[in-house]
Amino acid sequence: MKKLLLLVCMLGLGFAGISQKYAIIDTRYILDKMPEYKEAQKQLDDIAAGWQRDIDARQAELDKMYKDYDAEQVMLTEELRKKREDQLFNKEKDVRDLQRKRFGFEGDLFKKRQELIKPIQDKVFNAVQKMAVSRGYDFVLDKSEGNTIIFADPKLDKSEDVLKDLGVK
Repeated sequence: MKKLLLLVCMLGLGFAGISQKYAIIDTRYILDKMPEYKEAQKQLDDIAAGWQRDIDARQAELDKMYKDYDAEQVMLTEELRKKREDQLFNKEKDVRDLQRKRFGFEGDLFKKRQELIKPIQDKVFNAVQKMAVSRGYDFVLDKSEGNTIIFADPKLDKSEDVLKDLGVK
């Protein structure tokens, strides 16, 4: 029993010696409070909406071409039918390619997001890093990404301090 008590005390002292200072922030909250992020996000949404309208218009044109083809198919010669099918195939491929180019993995939207949003995220990261170094934090955890933290004491949330350091109210 004495050995068990001694072991528990030694472990307790050992853990006390390696305790670390940490803070919790919410980057989503911080970004949502930053006017330049809101403006960049609005700009990104407008660009994406314009691209989507273009794709929708092309899709509507393709749908009309399919409908016209279905109506005229019985009257077309084999050669004309094949030509129209090739046109439909090419038009459909063009629409899919454009959609992939604009919204696909590492497409135009991804690149535009990197161009507009990444500098703001870097600014927040630098402010967090500066705060962590100046206040002696060993860890700064982000609670905005879902399941990263199950429970966080609100008094540990330093998001307001980061906003203050950024000059955002």
